[in-house]
Amino acid sequence: MRKSFDTFRKFFNLGALKLTKQFYRRTDTTAVAEELLGCLLHVRTPEGICTGRIVETEAYCGREDRGCHAFGGRRTPRTEVMYLPGGVTYIYICYGIHQMFNIVTHVKDEPHAVLIRAVEPVSGIALMQQRRQTKELHRLARGPGLVGQAFQLDTRMNGLSLTGNDIWLTREPGFETGTVIKSPRVGMNFEGFYKTVPWRFRISGSQFTSPAR
Repeated sequence: MRKSFDTFRKFFNLGALKLTKQFYRRTDTTAVAEELLGCLLHVRTPEGICTGRIVETEAYCGREDRGCHAFGGRRTPRTEVMYLPGGVTYIYICYGIHQMFNIVTHVKDEPHAVLIRAVEPVSGIALMQQRRQTKELHRLARGPGLVGQAFQLDTRMNGLSLTGNDIWLTREPGFETGTVIKSPRVGMNFEGFYKTVPWRFRISGSQFTSPAR
């Protein structure tokens, strides 16, 4: 996949190159998940701003998707944010430990989301290293739980707009993603069509993608 700046131009607030609500509210969540590759994630906390390039994502596509938290129309206090219009955060705790950062997509009452599985650190690296207690750059955000830890994303940020000043995404002019690997999502513990759909997207050759294969 080679995405030019012109491909994304209509989705930018050109003053800041910030992705707009229209980018997230498209009805093809798999396209959004793939096009998030190469985008820069920015997270502001009291300690400073950390920035990283998204290198791995997974798409979760609504009521019919057995891998999705909203499968079958499930609507709980945890999943309620998934029913909002796209362009907000969905952050939940996995195994009682890991803060999992997702981006809600699609339109109101269509519960779709993209899990951010891995990020390449770009700036604020010392802060990420402190949070992760490691100096190894390629290990800082190499997996969805580590993304949450490195960027200090937690459930208190659930439902935040991605067009605000706390968490936002941008696209660099001229950046090309290159080859994208498409494969089944990780941890699909069920049988049937949605177990093997190729909705996991990775930038080929990146040392920052998660070790799960």
